[in-house]
Amino acid sequence: MQKREIIMDIKQQNKTKTNIDKSNKLIHNFPFSIFHFQLSKITLIILLSTALTTACGSGANSASFIIAGSTSVQPYVEILVEEYALKDPEKFIDVQGGGSSAGIQAVESHTAQIGMSSRNLRETEQHLWSIEIAKDALAIIVNPGNPLINPGNPDVSLTLEQIRGIYAADYVNWNQLGGPDARIHIITREEGSGTRSAFEELVMNDRRITPGAIVQDSNGSVRQLVSDDPFSIGFISLGLVDEGERPVKALRIDGVAPTRNNVLNGDYSLFRSFLFVSIEKPEGNVMEFIEYIRSPEGQKIMSDEGLIPEFGISD
Repeated sequence: MQKREIIMDIKQQNKTKTNIDKSNKLIHNFPFSIFHFQLSKITLIILLSTALTTACGSGANSASFIIAGSTSVQPYVEILVEEYALKDPEKFIDVQGGGSSAGIQAVESHTAQIGMSSRNLRETEQHLWSIEIAKDALAIIVNPGNPLINPGNPDVSLTLEQIRGIYAADYVNWNQLGGPDARIHIITREEGSGTRSAFEELVMNDRRITPGAIVQDSNGSVRQLVSDDPFSIGFISLGLVDEGERPVKALRIDGVAPTRNNVLNGDYSLFRSFLFVSIEKPEGNVMEFIEYIRSPEGQKIMSDEGLIPEFGISD
């Protein structure tokens, strides 16, 4: 399969991203803003679900259903839906973002048939049915012009403790890590994001991400800011590292590069599962699509797009 431009979705998301200074002001001055934003995303899913139900309620398109949730999983599922539609054009699948938590809540409220999650289910969500469709490594990214990168050190490596220290604001200047005197611009995802939850679990342990971090609502927005700022650092899905107009650099962690082989052999520890979630085990058209994703054809598509399929296809 020919590589597709996942960055088309990233560009669309970036059109709505806020100015960095405005983001900081909003985060510091309005503590309820993230909660309100999460509710807004859930409301949008409900409105779109209502529109789809109305449009298809006559039975003209009874094969339609909604998949909603993680913006990390979304671009890959959109590609899979596109390929699946070539096999059966009568089946219409609507794929929406909103974040892992919003997708799970959309499933619980029966506004989506499948929720996409890039984090594990929490204790209060264990009653839901779930299935892993692939694994994805988390990449810690910097700008190629980052002050730590030089001809003698092209493959920069930081320890897991240093990454944790940066996000906890123990390190606030690149000179504390061997670079020049320049403030570290920390970029993170919003509360409720599966990518953030995975990062907190895999990297932060019991430490909290500094409230001074710049919060963005998608992998694409994080990637865009890092590609524009040589003093920034962020984390995104490994599969999206090379999907952009401007490059970013994935750091080695404790000397280990973030690759599929290193995930499979256990050397690279920053990875999470991509899940499909439903109220109960799906049937009919929904299960047919899940079976397509988990088929060799579907798994190869995800492998071609940079994910680590369930069957463990290596580099």
